[in-house]
Amino acid sequence: MNINDQIVCKITGIQSYGVFVTYEGYSGLIHISEISDQFVSSIEEILCVGDEIGVVILEIDEENKRLKLSYKQANPIHPKISKMVKIKIGFHSLAKALPHWIEKTKK
Repeated sequence: MNINDQIVCKITGIQSYGVFVTYEGYSGLIHISEISDQFVSSIEEILCVGDEIGVVILEIDEENKRLKLSYKQANPIHPKISKMVKIKIGFHSLAKALPHWIEKTKK
């Protein structure tokens, strides 16, 4: 295990300032600033205790078996966040065309 490695860990607790996780005998923290580049009003709207999530390792404290992790580096934009944030021109035109493309492909 090295810095910048991507791992899958299990959420054990959620606080207003971040998420606590476990991974192979290590405990880790994902600070709220490492959840998303967008504003996060409530972590519980995005993640739940018991979820297994992909994260990137930022720091390793071997002596205390602790990890500092980033969710946003492993998952650039979570679907729940993108629903809360108005997306600028680019995506909307594709979203409008998608049903037509699906029907066309079915035929």
